Amino acid sequence: MSDDSRVAAPQENTSDDSASSKESVYDRSIIEGPLLPAVWKIAWPTMLQNVIGGLQGIIDHTLVGHYVGFTGNAAIGVSWQIFLVVVVFISSLFTGMSVLVARFAGAGEVSKVNRTVYQAFITAIILSLGILAPLGYIFSPNLLDLVNAAPEVQDEALPYLRIMFMFSSGMLLFFMLGGALRSAGDAKTPLRLGLAMTVLNIVLNIILIPGLGPVPAFGTQGAALGTVISGGIIGIYAIFQLFSGGWVVSFPKRGNRDIDWNIIRALFKYGLPTGIQGIAMNVGGVFLLAFIGSLAASAAAQAVYAVSYTQLFSLITWTSVGIMGAAAAVAGQNLGAGDADRAAQSVRVASRIGLLMAGFIGLLFLLLPAQLLAIFGMNEPEVVDIGVQLLRVLSVSGLFVTVALSYTGGLQGTGDTKSPLYISIISQIIIPLGICFVIQQTGNLDPIDIWIAILLGHITRCTLSVLRFNQGKWRSIKIDIGEK
Repeated sequence: MSDDSRVAAPQENTSDDSASSKESVYDRSIIEGPLLPAVWKIAWPTMLQNVIGGLQGIIDHTLVGHYVGFTGNAAIGVSWQIFLVVVVFISSLFTGMSVLVARFAGAGEVSKVNRTVYQAFITAIILSLGILAPLGYIFSPNLLDLVNAAPEVQDEALPYLRIMFMFSSGMLLFFMLGGALRSAGDAKTPLRLGLAMTVLNIVLNIILIPGLGPVPAFGTQGAALGTVISGGIIGIYAIFQLFSGGWVVSFPKRGNRDIDWNIIRALFKYGLPTGIQGIAMNVGGVFLLAFIGSLAASAAAQAVYAVSYTQLFSLITWTSVGIMGAAAAVAGQNLGAGDADRAAQSVRVASRIGLLMAGFIGLLFLLLPAQLLAIFGMNEPEVVDIGVQLLRVLSVSGLFVTVALSYTGGLQGTGDTKSPLYISIISQIIIPLGICFVIQQTGNLDPIDIWIAILLGHITRCTLSVLRFNQGKWRSIKIDIGEK
C-alpha cells in the first residue's frame, strides 16, 4: 500500500468502526506488509521536520551571536532549558494522547481517536493560558537565579523567557497536532506545517533580531517574538482544520464536545509519567547548567553548551526524536491491531535507522568541530577549545542517545510510560549530577568532567531502555476509555 493509501478522511464522527471504515480512514500499511517501509514512512517526515526545526534554532543562535554576542547565545540556551522544564509538563498530555490515538487507530476506532484529540486540546489550552503564562511571567527572575546565569546573561534572558511563557500556546498546539497526526499514520502533514512555521520564523527573526527598515533591532527578544508569532499563526490554522474535518484526525461534531473525564484521566495516566520524566530531565539540565555556571570560564562554557549541546547536538537528538515518534506510532498501532511481535520488531528497525543517522552526524562533530562552532561566531580561543572538547564527546554520545530514544518510543507508544521515567531519573539525573558533585567536592571540576558525565548518563539510558523493552511487559497493557 502506498503513502497515499488513505482514500478519504473522516467526514463525520460516528461510532461506526467497521472494517470498511478502517480501510477508508487510516493507512493500513503500518500494521500490514513490510515493516521497514512502514517505519520509514512515519520516520522520515518526522526526522526532516525536526531537523528543519533544529535549523531554525541554529539560525536564531547565529543571528544573535553575530548581533548580540555570545552572551545572547547563552541567554537563549539558559532560557530554553528553563522553559522546557515547565512546558514539557503540558506536552506530556500529548504523549498520553498519542498512546491512545495510536492504539485506537490501529484498531480502526475513528470516534475514539477524534474524541481523544479534542479532549487533549481543551486540557492543554486551559493549562497553558491558566497556569503556564501567569506563573512563568512571575517566576522568571527566580528561575534565572537558580541556574547561576551571569548578570549580563540574565539581562538578555529575562525578556526572552517571559515572552516564551506568555505566548507559547500556538507552538503547543502545533506539537499536539503533530503527535496526533503521526500516531494516526499521517507524518507528512506535520512536516508541511513545520516547514511553514520554520520559514515564517526565520523571516521574522531576520527582521526582528537585527532590525530592518523601520523595525527596530530587538536582539535576543526578537528571537522569542519570531518563535511565538509563527507558532500562533500555525496554531490558528490548525484549529480551523481540526474543526472543519480536513485531516485524518479532527474534532467531534457539535454536540459531542463535552468534557470527557474518562479520556482526560487516561491522558494524565499515560502522559503524566512522561511529563514528570521531562521535568526531571530538564531539572537535571538546569542543575547541570548550575555546575557549568560554577566553572572559572562560566560564560564561555554556558555559551558552548547552548550552541554545541542544545543546537548542534539537536541534529542528532531531533532526528532521534523523530525515530522515537515513529517507533511509538508503529508499535502502538500494531499492538492495537493485536500483533505484539510486529510491534517489537518495529522498534528494532527504528533503532537501526537512528544509528545510521547519528553515526553520520557524529562524524561531522569529530572531524569539523571548530568549523561548526565558527558558524555561530564562536572564534574566541577559550570558547573554541571548550566547544571542540564537547563536540568530540557528543560524537560518541549520539549513538547511545538514538538507541535509547528508539526503545523509549517503543515503551511509551505501547503504554508503558512509567519505565522511561525511572530510567531517566537514574541516567539523566543521578549519574551525571552525582559525578559532577563528587568531582567538585573532591577536586577541581573542569568542563571535560561535565561532558564525560553527560556521556555516561546516555550510555546508562540506552542500556536500561533496551533491557526494559525486551522484558516485554508492555504486551499486556490494556486501554479503555469507554463508549460514548
